[in-house]
Amino acid sequence: MLCPGVKISGGEVLSGKSKRCSNRVARALKLAAAALRTSRSGLRAYYRRLCARMDKGKAVTAAHKLSRIIHALLTKGQAYVDLGEDYFEQRYRQRVLHHLKRKAQQMGSGLQPLTMALAA
Repeated sequence: MLCPGVKISGGEVLSGKSKRCSNRVARALKLAAAALRTSRSGLRAYYRRLCARMDKGKAVTAAHKLSRIIHALLTKGQAYVDLGEDYFEQRYRQRVLHHLKRKAQQMGSGLQPLTMALAA
């Protein structure tokens, strides 16, 4: 299975580990997810953010995103259009900045752009 396991008892999370499987498709998707490390696609940006939060083994389990993309392509009959790594990195930066501004407003502050005067 590509989905993380959810074992909860009495409100306490017992395990979130993915189960081992002998499914060939799951193994192929995990290999494809591991290959994203050297890719120049938008999925690489997603993989790198996951690796920053967790170790690489768990990030490879994020092959679930690949399976969702493949399922959507097969059911809708559309071609996959990759917008590139730079596009997704820029969107991520904008999203982080938006949340920082909103958090600062909630705390009664504001953010100002940093202007650095370069000494000539």
